[in-house]
Amino acid sequence: MDPVILFFLFGFVAGLLGSDLKLPSTLYDSLSIFLLLAIGLKGGQGLATQPLLPLLPQIVAVVVLGVLLTLLAYAGLRTLFHFDRPNAAAMASHYGSVSVATFAVAAAWLASRGLDVEPQLAVLLAVMEIPAILVGIVLARGISRDTDWRSLGHEAFLGKGVTLLLGGMAIGWAGGPQGLQPIRGLYFDLFKPVLGLFLMEMGLIVSRQVGELRRRGFTLVLFGLGMPLVSACLGIGTGLLLGLSPGGVTMLATLAASASYIAVPAAMRIAVPEANPAISLAGSLGVTFPFNILLGIPLYHWMASQWMKS
Repeated sequence: MDPVILFFLFGFVAGLLGSDLKLPSTLYDSLSIFLLLAIGLKGGQGLATQPLLPLLPQIVAVVVLGVLLTLLAYAGLRTLFHFDRPNAAAMASHYGSVSVATFAVAAAWLASRGLDVEPQLAVLLAVMEIPAILVGIVLARGISRDTDWRSLGHEAFLGKGVTLLLGGMAIGWAGGPQGLQPIRGLYFDLFKPVLGLFLMEMGLIVSRQVGELRRRGFTLVLFGLGMPLVSACLGIGTGLLLGLSPGGVTMLATLAASASYIAVPAAMRIAVPEANPAISLAGSLGVTFPFNILLGIPLYHWMASQWMKS
């Protein structure tokens, strides 16, 4: 098993046992900033070696994918699991958006197996953060004069995650492979060790969602496992239509199957305050995130490989 996954399991078990282990909040924030910048720099470096115009159809495709995933999740939560409208919309937004940490784990998993991923996947990662937030707001509240679109737009387009990803890509694109040589040792070579520390803290955070999982039980587990599988199939189909490589198709499937736990909760707190954030986080962090990094990524790669053979 990949050592970064063992870091996650270590943090999870320590949390379940009631350990006092915890990274300082400032260090956790610093690790998040580092990972977002590193992903952006790597993507920007790759973009510097290719034309940008062909990316437009791919950007449109993932925007449509994000909207579709949000609508499917909302429909399932309302009809099959009988969620009320605010909580269904908030949770659907989590599952229509993406997880940067899952992307980072998938990048490390694919790299360790020598599977290349198209550099524009970092761009698509940033793009897929946004549509689910906007669709979720409309599903929860409709469009009214009371909606604070300015605050929501700022959260969606200028939140920390999107800003760091786009900023890192801009720096990587402007510097190019040669310009990034002096900082490669920090942002590229240390990526996996930093990811391990970050996942240890994520394991501790996930262990705190066990209480909500016990309360909601079967509903959250069933949706948290079923929705990623449906989303991954749509991600694979989109990747095949876009002509991505096996690594690229796997990564897009992983992005589609992931669920946000940073950007979307912040936006939903502003837009849908009546929704209970513990429910969405218990599903996205307590079920879907562990499933994806432990079993989902290799499963999605196997599915992509089988589809590409047929």
